[in-house]
Amino acid sequence: MCRATCLLTPYQRTAFSLANVDAFTIGQLAHSAGVNIETVRYYERRGLLRDPPRSDSGYRQYSADDLWRLQFIARAKRLGFTLSEIASLVVESDSVDTAESIVAMARMKLQELDERRRALDETRTRLTQLMVICADPKSEDCMSLRLGG
Repeated sequence: MCRATCLLTPYQRTAFSLANVDAFTIGQLAHSAGVNIETVRYYERRGLLRDPPRSDSGYRQYSADDLWRLQFIARAKRLGFTLSEIASLVVESDSVDTAESIVAMARMKLQELDERRRALDETRTRLTQLMVICADPKSEDCMSLRLGG
């Protein structure tokens, strides 16, 4: 009989889920997080992921906590945080002040976005003015913009 946790697979009891897996291989971890295996290795080298224990045969063994951390890194990247910023968040994750650190970093990220938005708005305005000036390519103002005469 199949309970609520049953998964459809070609063979009985061949599927895995977080509920019944004690350790992930690097391939399973990467697949579950939606990243490349080389990304997992890179994050290990950068210290974003812990160096996992190995099986007797030498395979890396990752936990559900490692999967959560890998997914956290992906979410932080989508929010615009750099890997260096994420590394500082990961290091501070055991600290009591983690929430304050995250809020402070998010506030700084918002300020950076606001500055970039202002710069983009200024560039957009200048491009719009250029289009208006050069709507008539024979106008004197547009002609003065041409290089090399």
